[in-house]
Amino acid sequence: MTYCVGMLLDAGMIFASDSRTNAGVDNIARFSKMKVYHQDGDRTIVVMSAGNLSVTQNALSILELRERNALVPTLFNAISMFDIATILGESLRDVRRRDGPAFAAGNIDASASFIVGGQIQGERPRLFLVYSEGNFIEATGDTPYFQIGEIKYGKPILDRVVKRHTPLVDAAKCTLVSFDSTMRSNLSVGMPIDLLMYETDSYAIKLQKRIEDNDEYFQMIHNTWGDGLREVFRRLPDPTWV
Repeated sequence: MTYCVGMLLDAGMIFASDSRTNAGVDNIARFSKMKVYHQDGDRTIVVMSAGNLSVTQNALSILELRERNALVPTLFNAISMFDIATILGESLRDVRRRDGPAFAAGNIDASASFIVGGQIQGERPRLFLVYSEGNFIEATGDTPYFQIGEIKYGKPILDRVVKRHTPLVDAAKCTLVSFDSTMRSNLSVGMPIDLLMYETDSYAIKLQKRIEDNDEYFQMIHNTWGDGLREVFRRLPDPTWV
């Protein structure tokens, strides 16, 4: 399994993904779930994936192979992020049409999903969640972030903290707390974490970092957040009706 978060804020965008895949407790490996397509001054596009690794890798390969055909929208000539989400959904459907019967015959879960976001010159930053069937929805001011994979453990902190006006640094910090909470409760999500920050209208990557197990800042987040929760819990008054 995996865990990925994408945020669309007034100040910019946050993308984060873990790097653990597993096919049973004795078959764990590391694969980056984040792909970045960047052209200085023109576009920054980030794609994150969850679900069947074979399906997501093949869908991204089909998406990238479109660059050989100048007659169709591609990652580097599409005029909108809506077009990017559309062709990513089409690539996902192509893989499922091709391999679906074989997956079904082997009783293999072929579900997969993507978060894709970024900014193309001439339009505002946009963020999409692409479902396993290839259809998608777009983030709005009321829903400024998407999650895929093991979403339930990290969602409460995001719901409490992240709003459209949240500064990028605060959003990144909150994202790391959500990852720490998720990894605390689910062994299928694990380090390292790939983190990317993008500032609105910059058409440049503000920060791209791989956070490893021994990262001092993440360890501080882990320890401080845990200690803080326990301290707040101790300060809660006992129920008056007990």
